[in-house]
Amino acid sequence: MTDHTSENSHDGYTDTSSTNPDFATNPEAAVDGIRLQKVLSAAGVASRRVSEEMISSGRVRVNGKVVTELGRRVHPETDKIAVDNIAVQLDTSRRYVMLNKPVGVVSSMQDESGRPDLRQFTDGYEERLFNVGRLDAATSGLLILTNDGDLAHVLAHPSFGVAKTYIAKVEGRVSAQTIGKLQSGIELDDGPIAADKARILTSPPGDGFTLVELTLHSGRNRIVRRMLDAVGHPVVDLVRRQFGPLQLGTLRAGAVRDLTKVELGQLLTVSRAEVQK
Repeated sequence: MTDHTSENSHDGYTDTSSTNPDFATNPEAAVDGIRLQKVLSAAGVASRRVSEEMISSGRVRVNGKVVTELGRRVHPETDKIAVDNIAVQLDTSRRYVMLNKPVGVVSSMQDESGRPDLRQFTDGYEERLFNVGRLDAATSGLLILTNDGDLAHVLAHPSFGVAKTYIAKVEGRVSAQTIGKLQSGIELDDGPIAADKARILTSPPGDGFTLVELTLHSGRNRIVRRMLDAVGHPVVDLVRRQFGPLQLGTLRAGAVRDLTKVELGQLLTVSRAEVQK
């Protein structure tokens, strides 16, 4: 059993469980678990002292409720914590990586046909990472790699519908009427589909190529290519620039980087919101 007395003397506090307002409604949380400020500090949110100030000023929520008592204890394995309404990842064993997948690489950890796969980008990590969703071999852009199965399920599963934004270079001159059709909906072999947003980025003077931006929630296979082909503008080049709150930015093709704490917080916030719908 954990020695709460020694823990309390170590961080300079006496146990206030008996006077903690949370004790009346949740005595287990008040007696067991780990002090909230200690959990926040261990998660890299802020120092112990700054975390205490965040709690006292009402900036911290536990399971959706504001907590202002420094004596509150939490269970990192099960409790959901947010600071300024942005989710906090308490499990430091989880890894979240952004990859700008190059053209020609398949979204698989081991391709049976021997084509270039994602192992070249994950072999350098101690954790066993896997991809969240897929991009076809001919499509480049933002792909998330992680060892967080729960998050991956929410982000990739069609029922949750996390928004993704693509920039497509297509054949021909795209008209405003075509953009309207993409947004109002078109019929494909596997059912109707509509873009959440669509706009023309650049339009050629003749019959050259047009850059089009599409945002949609669907995770259906090759959906952007099929939509644009259906309206008479086959895709020449396709890049995913945004996945949920994450943006590719200036990350070069073939490069990987860990998500920042801000990006991770935004991603977890979206994930938790989708689950609660």
